[in-house]
Amino acid sequence: MSAILILTILIVIGALAFDFINGFHDTANAIATSVSTKALRPRQAIMLAAIMNFVGALTFTGVAKTISKDIVDPFMLEHGSIVILAALISAIAWNLITWYYGIPSSSSHALIGSIAGAAIAAEGLNVLNYTGFLKILQALIISPILAFVVGFIIYSIFKVVFKNANLTKTNRNFRYIQIATAALQSYSHGTNDAQKSMGIITLALIANQYLPHNADVPFWVQFSCAAAMGLGTSIGGWKIIKTVGGKIMKIRPINGVAADLTGAAIIFGATYIHLPVSTTHVISSGILGVGASHRLKGVKWDTAQRMLITWVITLPISALIAAISYFILHLFF
Repeated sequence: MSAILILTILIVIGALAFDFINGFHDTANAIATSVSTKALRPRQAIMLAAIMNFVGALTFTGVAKTISKDIVDPFMLEHGSIVILAALISAIAWNLITWYYGIPSSSSHALIGSIAGAAIAAEGLNVLNYTGFLKILQALIISPILAFVVGFIIYSIFKVVFKNANLTKTNRNFRYIQIATAALQSYSHGTNDAQKSMGIITLALIANQYLPHNADVPFWVQFSCAAAMGLGTSIGGWKIIKTVGGKIMKIRPINGVAADLTGAAIIFGATYIHLPVSTTHVISSGILGVGASHRLKGVKWDTAQRMLITWVITLPISALIAAISYFILHLFF
C-alpha cells in the first residue's frame, strides 16, 4: 500500500472523527436553549438535533467547495496530504480541549486556522489564497456581530408585540414553538458545519489526484460526513449545553425562540452564499443579543468575556498546533 493511499485513508478517518466530535461539541449549541427552557427533554432534543443535522448535511455542498479551494490551492501543496492530516489533528485536539473545559469555542476557527497553519509550515506564507482566506475570515468576524444585532432586534419586536400578553400562557405557547425553532437551527447547523469535513476530504482527494481539479463533493463523502455528525450529536455535549443554555443568561421560551430564529437565519444566509461561519459564535452571539435586549444586567458578561477570549485565541493556537503537527508527521512520511 502506497504512502499516499495510507495518508488519504487517515485523512478520511480523521475528517469523520472531526465531524463526530463536532457533533457533540458544536451541535450542543443548537439545542441548548430548548433544553434549558424544558421545551424538550435532553434525550428528545439530542435525537431531534441528530436527525436534522443529518438531513441538513445532505442538502448543500457549497461551503464544502469553499473549504476545498479558497484557503489553499491543493495543487500548490507538495506535501498536501501531510498538511491536511496535520490540520485535522490540530482541529480535533483544540475541540477536545475546549469541550473538556465546557467552553463553546469555534470548530470552524479551529479547522480554518489549522489548515492555514499547516500549509504555511509546509510551503511558506505565499501558499495561502489570500482573497479566499480573507473572505472566509470576514464571514467569521461579521457573522457573530450580525447575530448579536439581529437577536437584539428580534427580541425587541417580541417585547412590543407581546407586552400585554399573559406571561405564563405566552411562555407555554413559545415552548411549543421552540421545538420547531430548535429543529430549524439544527438543520441550519448541518447545512454549514458538516460541509467543512466534506471540503477537507475532497481537498485530500483532489490533492492526491483521486479526483479532478474541479470535482464536486462525492455523494459517499457527503453521506459519511452527515452520518458522523449525526452520530456525534446523538452522544450529546452536556458541558457545552450547560454553558450556552444557562451560563450566558437565564433563558425563557420566548428568549429561546428569538435566539433560535437568529441563529438559523444567519447560518442559512452564510450557507446560501457558500461561506463557512462559526455556528458556535453565531448562536452564542444571538443569545447575547437577546439577553441585552431583555435586560443588560441579566447577561452574565464574565462568561461572555471568557468565550470571547477563546474565540480570539482559537485561530493562532490551532495554526501553531497544526504547524507543529506538520513537522512531526513530516518525519514519518
